[in-house]
Amino acid sequence: MNPVLGRARSKSPVRTAATLGVMSLALATSALAGPGAGVGSASSHREAPLIAADPQVDNTDVYAFTSPDRADTVTLVANWLPFQEPNGGPNFYPWADGAHYDINIDSQGTGHPDLTYRWTFHTEDQRGTNTFLYNNGVVNNLTDPTLLFHQYYTLQELRHGCPPRTLVEHGTAAPSDTGKASMPNYAQLRNQATVQLPGGGQTVATQAADPFFLDLRVFDLLYGANLKETGQNTLAGYNVNSLSIQVPKSELAFKGDVGRNPVVGVWSSTEKQTLKLSPGKATAEGRFVQVSRLGNPLVNEVVVPAGLKDAFNALPPSEDHNQPALVAKVLDPEVPKLVQAIYGLPAPATPRKDLQEIFLTGIAKAADGPFAVDLNSQLMNQDIDVRQFVAAEELRLNMSTPVTAKPDRLGVLNGDFQGFPNGRRPGDDVVDIALQVMEGATPGHLIPALAAGDGVNGPDVPFGAAFPYVALPYAKAVNQPH
Repeated sequence: MNPVLGRARSKSPVRTAATLGVMSLALATSALAGPGAGVGSASSHREAPLIAADPQVDNTDVYAFTSPDRADTVTLVANWLPFQEPNGGPNFYPWADGAHYDINIDSQGTGHPDLTYRWTFHTEDQRGTNTFLYNNGVVNNLTDPTLLFHQYYTLQELRHGCPPRTLVEHGTAAPSDTGKASMPNYAQLRNQATVQLPGGGQTVATQAADPFFLDLRVFDLLYGANLKETGQNTLAGYNVNSLSIQVPKSELAFKGDVGRNPVVGVWSSTEKQTLKLSPGKATAEGRFVQVSRLGNPLVNEVVVPAGLKDAFNALPPSEDHNQPALVAKVLDPEVPKLVQAIYGLPAPATPRKDLQEIFLTGIAKAADGPFAVDLNSQLMNQDIDVRQFVAAEELRLNMSTPVTAKPDRLGVLNGDFQGFPNGRRPGDDVVDIALQVMEGATPGHLIPALAAGDGVNGPDVPFGAAFPYVALPYAKAVNQPH
């Protein structure tokens, strides 16, 4: 049965009261909005001032979806280090040594991670004083002596109240793709880097074609102020560093029970230590601090004002409901006002409780919001303590939603309930969805004036049909001759 269209359980008074408390807090703080700011950048590519200067630990996108070819598992994909031009040698695009690259799972709706998958990398650089080359010959295998720059990782599973569990002790990351002559079969290298996990599942750390697609000229007065600047995927040709993990659904569900507790919240984050700088050397020391975070696409970019972006990157989701200016911008967002000012399309009335459900609580009948459906809120989980539920910005996934035979790029808006904002698949057109939702669209009722969106309806290169689903990295220069 479709979880959205199926019969709802009767509401718990405690559950309803808890949710009303969250709603009341948000409405009470809406008058405390901070000053407006301009729209950010693509998904989470360089979206905040501080992280723009530290791209190695800059989260770009998060994806969470039931694996289409293994429906008993969920695949989580998180990307970092945006705008990688394929020919960016001689150092190319390594992971940051010692940083914590995390994918976090909240199965109870508290804003705290019940489970974190953490990758920590270290480098073995064999170039020394002999060469400047990343590889000094053809690389067909990860163990070839011609590959001079290697990165390895430890993958830990961190569960609340449990000691850390090491899933991968010495995993090998696929290298940056240095070109067709150097790496004629990058798919083989990525396959060699894919590691099987204990208890089922798999993971890989690799370079990939950036799966995000859009026309970035949205920042030129919303596509040139006349909608003529659309139809160009301005991320085509660029790569990212990508972490993918596929695990049984029971690993993510609260108490391991997918039937009773199918909804999880997902976000990625990065922690790093402060650096002690000396001539020719940077030494990490001190405590780890969170420097980047990403859940739903486009939130820190087009919802959070510029003066709060760095703070948002440093906060855990559990603190979101305590940030009046953040909640106020969800309830009274800037984008509809810009659309109205430039294109004359009236902005929907505020406060926007619909956006609050999409971004902060998930959509459920128990939320007593404008959507009278059960879709993807942890309030649908039967075993949680609803008194601990808080509004928190997370990408929420209902793992019980069946895999769609023919996915629709507009997801829930076009009747495909497996799509965004119920998790996020690589093919979900989150820009067009977000534009529609910001203007008040609901499932089956789109805004005709925005039907064309940004004119970019899919990626430049197709996604794969099997894990890790992301496309192989681009190897050609972005600035190809015309």
